[in-house]
Amino acid sequence: MKAIVLNAYGSPAGLSLKEVAKPTIKENEALVRVHAAALNAGDVFSLRGSPWLIRLSVGFPRPKDYILGWDMAGRVEAVGHQVTQFKPGDEVFASCSSALAEYVTVTEDKLAPKPANLTFEQAAALPTAALTALLGLRDAGKLQAGQKALINGASGGVGTFAVQIAKAFGAEVTGVCSTRNVEMVRSLGADHVIDYTREDFTANGQRYDLILDNVASRSFSDLRRALTPQGRIIPNSGHGGMAYVFKAYLLSLIMRQHGSMFLASPSGKDLLVLKELTEAGKIKPVIDQTYPLRETPTAFRYLEKEHARGKVVITIA
Repeated sequence: MKAIVLNAYGSPAGLSLKEVAKPTIKENEALVRVHAAALNAGDVFSLRGSPWLIRLSVGFPRPKDYILGWDMAGRVEAVGHQVTQFKPGDEVFASCSSALAEYVTVTEDKLAPKPANLTFEQAAALPTAALTALLGLRDAGKLQAGQKALINGASGGVGTFAVQIAKAFGAEVTGVCSTRNVEMVRSLGADHVIDYTREDFTANGQRYDLILDNVASRSFSDLRRALTPQGRIIPNSGHGGMAYVFKAYLLSLIMRQHGSMFLASPSGKDLLVLKELTEAGKIKPVIDQTYPLRETPTAFRYLEKEHARGKVVITIA
């Protein structure tokens, strides 16, 4: 099968399209023919080999035919004999490793039926970004109906889902983004949109019950100025680098207004929540650019500019 593999850390020049062995399934896995995959910040970390700890899983001192990608949508081709919920022909989506390939294997508990109202490309855009938004707001942030939520970085992959999920939970939502994205964020249902190039949301006198920080562009002391006395900052650990993650963790231990760090662990159960929200018309993926598998290095160059609106998707089948 064809796959995008990494053999050198640093730039997209280290990526190549290569023929590799087709994976074999275990008893509790499904073999999925991938139709589309989506890129995430974690893929960029793997590409760069930074932070250094990531090299322990990708390859040390250098990667060798490491297949990138974490999000995919496709059709089940075969299942292990312990798999009971899926069968060949089922359309599915998941967050799993090695997604930038024609085939992947996924354990049954991390797989979910593809939302009926989405294409494969749209479904591939969901898993990691939407799970991060869901877990950050619902689990780490304990967001309740009627509360005021601010999404810093509302136009990116996680941010576009966070605006919609917070609205689905009944919150009053403010999105922060650049000038060119104001109307797009408003179209997602944000009650208020702040253009950060024209207004400082930490100094305008507004207070929020929850701030989901997706960009790490402001200091934590600045963010605290925009909180209610009982409000909480929820840092997205996929952004800001190790210094940001470490500081956020320490502050969560000693300050009530700092929520704990969280990981968007893939779960079929939570993917079903996203499926229900999608089929109910409460969330929809925003796709900025789509590239064929052979142009994945170009897609990474675009993603590294950090100005993507929503998701960057790779078509495979």
